[in-house]
Amino acid sequence: MPIIDLYEHSEQRHNLAHFATLASLAAVDGEINPEEKAILDKFAFKLNITDAEYKEVMKKDNKYPIQTPHSGEKRLKRLFEFFQMAFADKSVGEDQMRFIERYAIGLGYAPKKASEIVQKSYDIFRGKIAFEDYQYLMEK
Repeated sequence: MPIIDLYEHSEQRHNLAHFATLASLAAVDGEINPEEKAILDKFAFKLNITDAEYKEVMKKDNKYPIQTPHSGEKRLKRLFEFFQMAFADKSVGEDQMRFIERYAIGLGYAPKKASEIVQKSYDIFRGKIAFEDYQYLMEK
């Protein structure tokens, strides 16, 4: 087996684990609503999740651990995707916020830093950012 095949399988395992964590976030409030399902479908396509894998992940006994990317940019991207999922239904509950914060810690952020990043991300997604931050984002 060529080494590239091992890498591809490893990447697919990471994608599957990330998708499973997104599905857990969607279901944290008890049920996956149609908006969350639509976002999960998009992520399944984006992450190359097969129908069989999708069905397996959607079972109650989700057995996929958090896969921590080595790159800071990839970790931040995973959190961004989490917030996309959380805001799919236009409201984020306390359970979802706690789940996201636990996920941020699982990604390797120190608890204090995870809390700061999650709060700042929440403010950005809600549209409650300072003008200076808005200006920075627009100029970037």
